[in-house]
Amino acid sequence: MSGGAYPIEVSVHDLKRALDEGSATVVDVREAWEAEIAKIEGARLVPLGEFAARAAELPRDTPILVLCHHGGRSMQATQWLRRNGYDKVSNVAGGIDAWSREIDPAVPRY
Repeated sequence: MSGGAYPIEVSVHDLKRALDEGSATVVDVREAWEAEIAKIEGARLVPLGEFAARAAELPRDTPILVLCHHGGRSMQATQWLRRNGYDKVSNVAGGIDAWSREIDPAVPRY
């Protein structure tokens, strides 16, 4: 995630790279019970239902990668952030399910 325009969507491989580099804030918009089943270390839990009220907690000066279970809720959050002045934000395609399948099979699927 270096320089240039930020894509609306990135892959779980891009997410892994960003986590390895410490170059982005990862926001998980799933519910707490979902995060108890499966989570990515370092991701900040901000459930979609609380998102508008808590968005001010998110940094505007670093890239934000948003994920959920499969990518639908996180795309809603990504679009909301972009409409509200966050220009360094991308949705993680496939969500934590894709992470489990492609990056870390130790993360449970549900």
